[in-house]
Amino acid sequence: MSDPYLLAASVISVGPICAPPPPALPLRQLDELSTLLVSTTAKLFKSVVTPEIVPLVETVSAEFSPPSPSPAQWRTQPVSQSLTPILIPSEAQEATQQDTTNLPVLPKPQFTALFPTSGSQLYLQRLAALKAGTLFTRLPADSFQSLWAKGTHTKAQPLPSPTHEQWKRLLEQEAKAVAKGQGANRLTILLGDSLTLWFPSQRLPGRQLWLNQGISGENSGQIRRRLSAFAQTQPDTIYVLAGINDLRQGVADDVILNNLRQIVQRLRQNHPRGQVVLQSILPARLNAISNERIRNLNQQIAGIAQREGAGFLNLHPLFTDEQGEMRQELTTDGIHLSHQGYEVWQKGLQYAESALAAKRAERTRKLSDRS
Repeated sequence: MSDPYLLAASVISVGPICAPPPPALPLRQLDELSTLLVSTTAKLFKSVVTPEIVPLVETVSAEFSPPSPSPAQWRTQPVSQSLTPILIPSEAQEATQQDTTNLPVLPKPQFTALFPTSGSQLYLQRLAALKAGTLFTRLPADSFQSLWAKGTHTKAQPLPSPTHEQWKRLLEQEAKAVAKGQGANRLTILLGDSLTLWFPSQRLPGRQLWLNQGISGENSGQIRRRLSAFAQTQPDTIYVLAGINDLRQGVADDVILNNLRQIVQRLRQNHPRGQVVLQSILPARLNAISNERIRNLNQQIAGIAQREGAGFLNLHPLFTDEQGEMRQELTTDGIHLSHQGYEVWQKGLQYAESALAAKRAERTRKLSDRS
């Protein structure tokens, strides 16, 4: 694991993952932490920050950066071959043929040398952002470092690890804040496990708000059971990535597929105007996980997407080497992604966002022609 960025994230896949989450920290300790965060955040912004969560009120800027590098610059096969069909039903094929390479991109925060490298640090950063009335996905990676960076490069006492329940509560509060303050802004949701949780905010395509709903160690069943946490939001698109932890935990294929089917059905029911996109399970570089099994599952996941009216983003070929395993430079430990791995995923999302934008534009044009 040569890339230090996700070293701490690998904890979710080490040891008996199927064990229940540890007991929650005492409420008093959590309250003290929240009080500390509120106090420090107020000093940082030189303003008063109340203990209450401030609803988000953000307006998408009209200033745009130049287009991102062409997918042809990748070292892998052309993106058009790897990600088509990207949207299902078939009308998406028409959308992907349109020229979407010059869509404007909202400027994102610049990469910084300092960023959270553990779940505890990331949790503190996100909680601080929430108390300040914004999302961590809209901020530079080193935001609120005075709260979480102490001891990063020393042998100082490590920060206490947030529990599974604490992560669930934090994500629920972030979703509530978005639901209250989204306004006319477009919203995209990332739903999944640690791969989603650690997606660098600076790599998220622009032009909209992003809500990260990933939790480390979760399998498809756990993800299915917390869809109500963001049911009040109004997303344009929801990207779902789940299944790798199921494979490590010995969950049967039919259980995984049934969970994914129910996730799509629930999401379409909760968000009838949103586009649900299932993403393929990424290849692994571990003897304990069969890549042939992953390939077979992905074929069935694509079928679920087609039958349930969802999209399917086939990322798998972009991450696979000649032996059918995860490309070594794209992973830190055989499952979790390196910087380069997230760069590949970023390109996939950019392609998907372009295709979806073309689809929406075509739909608007057809409605306009009828009127």
